[in-house]
Amino acid sequence: MTEHPCPPLTLAVEAGPGAVRLRLAGDLDYDTSEQFVERAQACLAADHAVRDLFLDCSGLRLCDSMGVAGLLLIHRGTASRGAVLHLEHPPPFLRRILDVTGTLHLFALDETGREAEQAEDGPPPADARYRAAPPPAPSG
Repeated sequence: MTEHPCPPLTLAVEAGPGAVRLRLAGDLDYDTSEQFVERAQACLAADHAVRDLFLDCSGLRLCDSMGVAGLLLIHRGTASRGAVLHLEHPPPFLRRILDVTGTLHLFALDETGREAEQAEDGPPPADARYRAAPPPAPSG
């Protein structure tokens, strides 16, 4: 029996009133980002009432620079129509890539993503603990 490798990226679409969810599984990379962007744009074009596009990222194994570029293209499309792009269950590597590239703030994170982000950053700052300390007095 010959084993067939799993496809590099599978996209499942679930549409509801005012919202679409794309479930991503596999690798979001140079070879698959175009397919991903086209599918997301088609979902947005099919229903002008869509105000929320959810990307379920729990099945992602990899995201390279072309995958990030694809996410940014989709964000541009949602933002231009006043819709919100949500990342659901972003794996730690995806949050890290978006954080390092300074683009994490462009995406609405689900509760799991926000909890993981807070765990990495530590507890939210309390006003008194994180006030700027005065510079040291010059010695001399």
